[in-house]
Amino acid sequence: MNQEEEIGLDFVIDKLTNSIENVITGDSFQTEISILQNSDLKSVTKKNGWYFNWSEEFKNPVRDIYKLTISGNSKIIQGLVSLEVKSDHVYMHLVENAPYNKGQTKVYAGVAGNLVAYACKLSFQRGHDGNVSFLSKSQLVEHYEKTLGAFHFGGRIMIIETKSALKLINKYFQNK
Repeated sequence: MNQEEEIGLDFVIDKLTNSIENVITGDSFQTEISILQNSDLKSVTKKNGWYFNWSEEFKNPVRDIYKLTISGNSKIIQGLVSLEVKSDHVYMHLVENAPYNKGQTKVYAGVAGNLVAYACKLSFQRGHDGNVSFLSKSQLVEHYEKTLGAFHFGGRIMIIETKSALKLINKYFQNK
């Protein structure tokens, strides 16, 4: 029996942008996605407003955590995603915007979309045709269908297939 219970993801795609966008000014900022380092863990704690326990996630040997940062500013993390490469797709375990990129007072829009697009890109790089799956909170199934082009596979399982994956990748990574 698997001791670890999978939680449904409840990230919101606020806006599909070409990078990330300052909510107040509308300025776009190019982003970089890189692997989270052990030294980054001290800044992504519950004490600092993060919802998930990223230190525990970091210890899981089959998962990789990627951080989204603004190009040229790799110290300030805008969001995180935990991914596992499976035999035929990439599985998203967790996605989280930085605390300052949530709610009505968020600084940047487009963070979650950027991270999901990266999961799709990684799926293509690993020979899985862009296929990505994740568990959704039930109330967000329709949101993910509309915003990501994901389809509801049954239960809380959501799948992003090649066509939708390409749209996301082209939105976020066309110039990279």
